[in-house]
Amino acid sequence: MAVRNTPPAVAPEKARQRFTPKRQPRTVARIALLAPLVVLGALAGGVARAADDQAVATTIRSLLARPGNQLMLRPPTAAEYQMLRAVYAARDFRSLWGGTTPSRQATALLQTVRAADTFGLQPGDYAEAFEVAPRDRSTPDAVGQIQRSALFDIQLSASSLRLITHLHYGRVDPRAAGFNLDRAHSELDPALVLEQLATARDLDTVISSVEPQFYHYRLLKETLMRYRALARDPSLATLPPPQQRPIKPGEPYAGAPQLRKLLHALGDLPDESGSRSTERTLDTALVAALRRFQERHGLTPDGALGKATFAALTVPLAQRVRQIELTLERWRWLPAFTTPPIIVNIPQFKLFAFQSTQDRKAQILQMDVIVGRSYPGLLHTPVFAADMRYVVFRPYWDVPYSITQREMLPGIRANPGYLLKQHLEIVRGSGEATTALPATPQNLSALASGTLRLRQQPGPDNALGLIKFMLPNTYNVYLHSTPAHQLFSESRRAFSHGCIRVSDPGALAAHVLRNAPGNWTPQTIAAAMNGPATLRVNLPKPIRVMILYGTVLATEAGTVLFFDDIYGHDRKLATLLHLPPPA
Repeated sequence: MAVRNTPPAVAPEKARQRFTPKRQPRTVARIALLAPLVVLGALAGGVARAADDQAVATTIRSLLARPGNQLMLRPPTAAEYQMLRAVYAARDFRSLWGGTTPSRQATALLQTVRAADTFGLQPGDYAEAFEVAPRDRSTPDAVGQIQRSALFDIQLSASSLRLITHLHYGRVDPRAAGFNLDRAHSELDPALVLEQLATARDLDTVISSVEPQFYHYRLLKETLMRYRALARDPSLATLPPPQQRPIKPGEPYAGAPQLRKLLHALGDLPDESGSRSTERTLDTALVAALRRFQERHGLTPDGALGKATFAALTVPLAQRVRQIELTLERWRWLPAFTTPPIIVNIPQFKLFAFQSTQDRKAQILQMDVIVGRSYPGLLHTPVFAADMRYVVFRPYWDVPYSITQREMLPGIRANPGYLLKQHLEIVRGSGEATTALPATPQNLSALASGTLRLRQQPGPDNALGLIKFMLPNTYNVYLHSTPAHQLFSESRRAFSHGCIRVSDPGALAAHVLRNAPGNWTPQTIAAAMNGPATLRVNLPKPIRVMILYGTVLATEAGTVLFFDDIYGHDRKLATLLHLPPPA
């Protein structure tokens, strides 16, 4: 139709002269008529919106004037209420989240708090407040909408405040869990973070900024969703137990097909075609996968299906999810590394000495350790942080009074040669330059009462070995070498009275003394360890040592390591957090 109505082609200039003058008056007339209406409509809409926004602000002010207001679906705690009052008062109680029309940020943030389980948190602690509030039928709908908008605004702010605080500091104080860790985080400014969230183009960036900045925290959080998916697969839950004795490589096992499927899902059996095999024996591929599983779980990697391996294989995957959640909580208690630390993870029986503040494997010295016995509780290695300040070569061992009473005195009284055989001395005072006293009945009585003390002479048989690393603390726990090297061959190394024995003391000494005066090479360190006298070397700068407790670790290679809850700290933390049983 347009083609038929078009006149013969003419030059553009002539076309404009021919047709434009006839159309222009009509167009201008239409615009002249419509413009006031558009402007009036815009003004009316703006005025209405401004009135609604002011009404929402007034309602927010009113709601926050009464702590525990029953109109709120989940009233904030006293601390949250004080913070919310301050946040809204600073902005004259104006809405953070769009007033009567939720902003894009509000919609995105609501999805985040509803998915709090992706952080290892419980969504019900943050999102249950966002059910639609019942409409007040005694008032016009506009008024009801204003009230609902104000309630939504406060609840979203309260839930977001709770979420970012928990992500930054954790949900409980570590001291309540028996951990002597200072909450030395960078201070969180919740008001500033809420303002950032309310205007952010990318909410994930703002939220991740309040989380621990540890690389391995991030890896573990990513692992969480994978294990949640595994826990929802009922086909991974059933394995028939081995009969009577361990099933060795090459022997028949009725549950081999199910075992292949489980190990493939966990990543220990990478060959997908092999995972579908119906062969009912522990064949070569299955044995290799079992060994990988055993290594990841701190078990002897013999490729056999014994009692301990079967127990680890049949731990419900929901329980593995819970381990990840609890370890993420503990990592939130830690401050950012301002200097390269030394970390001991108790249930892993492992020490990590950092060369920089980046927690990457290539920059970390790792070694096996022995920690306190899992029973009785008095012999547990405590969870705490302290500064290593000096190293002692060829140390004396000052026997703790409890060990003297419980273990040494019975042997001394029963055998006159016990002291000489164990290289022990009865001494007075606290210094090293003191004379040994004879084992007379009077001195033994003084030893029993604590007036005198017992110490072991330096040497290769000394309980501390040839070097100790001192980090003064209230527990009198430190790191040291040991003459009992054979214990490092055990997979579960909870044998000490609470102190931490290190498998490679020379390497640790080289690490901590690398900036100390004296040119501490492996050769000079070995000479000091085997020299004629006790030698103390002060560190030029203290090194922060953190004795921690995490029962799961995600590695850079993608492998996930699980460890036994040897001291029951996972159970205690789950109770403090009021967590339901894993499901």
